[in-house]
Amino acid sequence: MTDDHSNRTEGEDVGEDGESTPDDDSLTYADAGVDIDQSEAATAALVSAVGESAGDYAGLLDIGDRYLALATDGVGTKLLVAEALGDYSTVGIDCIAMNANDLVAAGVRPVAFVDYLAVDDPDETFAEQVGEGLRAGADGANIELVGGETAVMPEVIRGLDLAGTCAGLAAKGAVFEGTATPGDTLVGFPSSGIHSNGLTLARTAVTREYDYTDPCPFGDYDTVGEALLEPTRLYTHLLDPMRESGVRAAAHVTGGGWTNLERLGGHRYVIDDAFDPQPVFEFVQSLGDVADAEMHRTFNMGTGFVCALAPEDAAELTSGTDGRVIGRVESGTGVSIRGLEL
Repeated sequence: MTDDHSNRTEGEDVGEDGESTPDDDSLTYADAGVDIDQSEAATAALVSAVGESAGDYAGLLDIGDRYLALATDGVGTKLLVAEALGDYSTVGIDCIAMNANDLVAAGVRPVAFVDYLAVDDPDETFAEQVGEGLRAGADGANIELVGGETAVMPEVIRGLDLAGTCAGLAAKGAVFEGTATPGDTLVGFPSSGIHSNGLTLARTAVTREYDYTDPCPFGDYDTVGEALLEPTRLYTHLLDPMRESGVRAAAHVTGGGWTNLERLGGHRYVIDDAFDPQPVFEFVQSLGDVADAEMHRTFNMGTGFVCALAPEDAAELTSGTDGRVIGRVESGTGVSIRGLEL
C-alpha cells in the first residue's frame, strides 16, 4: 500500500483533466468477477420480494422477553485456495466466525450453529478436515454445533461449498441500538488477515505471478496459499465488554471493506488511527496493482471489527481488550481513511 495519498493512489494515472484514471493492469473487484453494486442490487431485489425483517447484521425474531437472532453466511472462494493446498482444516473456523461475528455486531450472543456442506463427490478426508475446523470454531465462539446437511450434487457443485447459520439469543434491552451518533468515538479491533471476503480479488492478483503452493515471501507462512487461508478472527469475546461500555452500534468489516461503517447510520466516519494492514494486503495490492481506494472498499485492511460509543466510555472498553480508538463520527456522509474518501 502506498504511503502518499495526497495526489493519487498506486495503480492510477492522472489524465489530462487532472482526474485519476486506473492503469490498464490495475485490478478491481469487479474485474476479478465480483461487482459489489450488482450484488447489492440483487440482494435488494431479494429482500423486496421476501420482505424485510428487523435487524441488519442478523434477523431478529421477537419471542417474548427476548430476541431470537439468525445470521447466515459462507466461506466463499477461500475454498478454492483450500482445494489447491488439499487442506480444509481451517475453513470451518471461517464459516463459524463469519456468522458469529455478525451476531456480535448486532449485540447478540451466539449460541448454536448448523452447517451446510455441498459437494460434487463425497470424500472422507476433506469432510473430516472441514469438521475439525467447525469444531475448533465452535469451541472458540463457545457455541454448540447442533446439526447440518451434506448434499451431494455433482450436476450443480464443482468441488464443494460450505455455509452455515448461527442462532443467538438476547434480551430486548441488550441488543445494540444499531445507530451511531455524531460525536461518538470509534473503537477498532485488529483482524487476523484477509478473513473471508475479497478472496476473488486476492486470488486473481496473487496468481498473476504465484501458485498457491509457492513459498510465501513474507511472515511465518510456508506457502502463499497458507497466508490466504489464515482463519477469520472471532470477536465473540468482545460482546460483554461492549455491552458494559455502552456501545451503541458495531460493524463487522466484511464484504465492502470500510464502507461497512455506513451501516452504523448516515454519518461521516473519520478514521485517523486504523490498525496497520498485515503484509498479505501489501502483497495482494502490489501483485494486482490495486488502487488504495479499491483495497479499502474490498478488504478489512487490518481492522476487522469497529464499534461506536460515547467518548467518555471508550477508555473502559480499550483497557480490557486489544481495541483502540481509531476515529470518530461526524455529521455528513462517507468514510475518510488514510487520505481516502470512500
